[in-house]
Amino acid sequence: MVKESPSRAHSASLKKSLDKAVKRVAPLWPLESFVAVNPYLGLSHLNFQAAAQRLAKVGGGQLTLPTEFYLKALEQDAMKRQDVKQVLEQVATHQNMPVEQFIEQLNTEEGPTALPEVQSFTDIATAIMGYDWNQWTVDTISSWAAVYFDQGQAQWNTTQGSRSLFQAWRAEAQINRTPDAHGLPGFRKAVDAMPQGPIEAAQWALHLLGLPTVGIDLYLHRLLMRVQGWAAYAGYLDWQQNLYQKTEGKAQIEFLAVLLCTEAALFQSLEDTQLPQHWEKTRGDLLHLAVEESVNKALTERLILQEAFDKAAQRQLIAQFPAQTNTPKPSQPKAQAVFCIDVRSEVYRRHLEATSPDMETLGFAGFFAFPIHYQPIGHQHGRAQCPVLLPAGATIQETLGTPEATQKAAERRSSAQHLARAWKTFKKGAVSCFGYVSPVGLSFLPKLITDSLGLTRPVPKPEEANLTAKERKSKSIDLTHGLTLDEQVALGQNALKAMSLTENFGRLVLIVGHGANTVNNPHASGLDCGACGGNAGESNARVAAAVLNQPAVRERLRENGLEVPETTWFLPCQHDTTTDEVSIFEADQVPASHHEDLAEVRSWLDQASKGARAERAPRLGVTPEGNLDELVIGRSKDWAQVRPEWGLAGCHAFVVAPRHRTQGLNLQGRSFLHSYKWQQDEGFKVLELIMTAPMVVTSWINLQYFASTVDNERYGAGNKTLHNVTSGLGVLEGSAGDLRTGLPMQSIHDGENYQHLPVRLNVVIEAPIEAMTDILERHENVRQLLDNQWIFLWAMDETGRVAHRYQGGLQWETVEA
Repeated sequence: MVKESPSRAHSASLKKSLDKAVKRVAPLWPLESFVAVNPYLGLSHLNFQAAAQRLAKVGGGQLTLPTEFYLKALEQDAMKRQDVKQVLEQVATHQNMPVEQFIEQLNTEEGPTALPEVQSFTDIATAIMGYDWNQWTVDTISSWAAVYFDQGQAQWNTTQGSRSLFQAWRAEAQINRTPDAHGLPGFRKAVDAMPQGPIEAAQWALHLLGLPTVGIDLYLHRLLMRVQGWAAYAGYLDWQQNLYQKTEGKAQIEFLAVLLCTEAALFQSLEDTQLPQHWEKTRGDLLHLAVEESVNKALTERLILQEAFDKAAQRQLIAQFPAQTNTPKPSQPKAQAVFCIDVRSEVYRRHLEATSPDMETLGFAGFFAFPIHYQPIGHQHGRAQCPVLLPAGATIQETLGTPEATQKAAERRSSAQHLARAWKTFKKGAVSCFGYVSPVGLSFLPKLITDSLGLTRPVPKPEEANLTAKERKSKSIDLTHGLTLDEQVALGQNALKAMSLTENFGRLVLIVGHGANTVNNPHASGLDCGACGGNAGESNARVAAAVLNQPAVRERLRENGLEVPETTWFLPCQHDTTTDEVSIFEADQVPASHHEDLAEVRSWLDQASKGARAERAPRLGVTPEGNLDELVIGRSKDWAQVRPEWGLAGCHAFVVAPRHRTQGLNLQGRSFLHSYKWQQDEGFKVLELIMTAPMVVTSWINLQYFASTVDNERYGAGNKTLHNVTSGLGVLEGSAGDLRTGLPMQSIHDGENYQHLPVRLNVVIEAPIEAMTDILERHENVRQLLDNQWIFLWAMDETGRVAHRYQGGLQWETVEA
């Protein structure tokens, strides 16, 4: 018997509750533009410890590794007892406890006692009836979502594109007989009886379940944690709509309504004499959990250990920055290379600088302050080449120099794409697949052998597909239809100032984007440039170099007080982080006066590539037996390779300072490096940009790796070898279950040890603390990350020493020398 729904007058209040709940789930970008996202984005208003307690309460989530990890770190001297002692002194319940007693207590405890989790009706039904209704719910909703959100992977499209998410689910659930086969004959009737609108249906479901008002927030969070992968993708759709259309998205709220209504339909369909009394008790427990903030003792102890582990990493980082007595005198290098701040660039920059004292490197966000849409030849739509926090600007088209050549290549590419789709349909057709395998299958044997031996690539590089060698060499970009001269001048000036490149220009300035080169890797875009929206940075480098080489742009820059010498030439390049090769584009356009410089730079790049590969090889498990370069490069085209490179695993620091502060230091490919000279920053506008954009983006990267390490089950992607791409946008682990978020275990663990350690990001900035305080005061979202200890901020003084630590509440403390 369906209970009457409460008055619709409560709809606005309910919508606010639903909106608040869905904000707990961070958005998930699709595989083609997979970018690192802070999975705790919706919890940044809570401090780290409170968020840990809440996650444990609503879904068993973890913000630490097991106790054994930290005890082993103590044994191996990765952290010290003094680190633990400092944390104990700050925790009210442990202030008087000696370190040895605390550690002994950890060794003797039988195991952590879990917080009493929030229980949904489906949880109770699973426990009472002995059938996993939780898994049934996840699989049922996931299989429907895979169809609804499909991006062209399915051969038979059964989506109802004209209907909203909730309407499409309701229409399908009314005719789907799968619940009947699982003993739920009343499920479809319950769906048929519910209101048609998502808010009204959610209100109906909550009323039917009889949930206490004060406990609704926890209950909704519990439901979202169970299917958070698809909820996160719905959040991505809302994010995009808000970013580009400036309107409020509805996908995530409607998805939550689906979860609620599924719960209510189960409530009406399941018959068991024990369920009503257990459900009544559970609702009482929910009310208690919402009112009484319980604290888990075992979790508190692990949080103490995690804090000590962070302090150990901070201590080691600070020790790398002693006071410097001599400041290098400015000089004009022969060449300069501007790399992305990505931690993998740190290794390459170090080796490149070691090849010659005439080479200088700088660090800057990999989109180089050119937020563009880039449209490759033969593609109908452009792709956003900028951080996901920013909307992309003008559309820049790829060209082969002449309209005729560009059109010819575009037609060839388009025809090849249509043929590939038709061939794929034939291979996978219900009938034609049998005729395909027998007569055609053996013809693929030679390529299977050469692909397996690494002699050929299973698929061509996307940027080179269906282009001749001559066309690949002549690729460039068309600025005439994308950016006006005023826009080019503004972008060029902002870029040079933001990267602190306003004087002492070299004869060649390399703008070095980066990307990864792998095959058979669903998360390949996650190895590309996060600053370029999960794409390689080649297009941004091409646009930046083209703009800065324009005589008209340079003339206007000179009028604005920023003079780029006539002898300076900008070159677009790309660093392949998998092979450590650097490609130079448009080298044929370099003036003859610079050919000797170019040859010298090429030799420096070759030496740096060999040095970087040799440094990375041991961590990849590549032994020096045989040709080391070939072995590392071979991983990029090995379709069985689960670790073609380590990506950003290990990232734990972001240093914003002139290069001479870090030059010569071996930061082990674990630090983001941003060039910045505060003395040249009028009004600290560049500093504000760094603290509100790159600092946030690097925190997202760090926290994605952190979450995938401490809780891979909920915030990671599990075992890479079991992945199946679904809907063309994400992966399942196996054939069913929720859409997986985050990183696979193979991206953070080598099979024996973690390659990414659970350390929160430490940001070190050389700038006056008054300027940083002023910026934090004006940007609450950034201040929350720091005040709630999701990341840490340190100030470097005029000697290069880390002298102050941000405490929170806009207060700083002095760091003892």
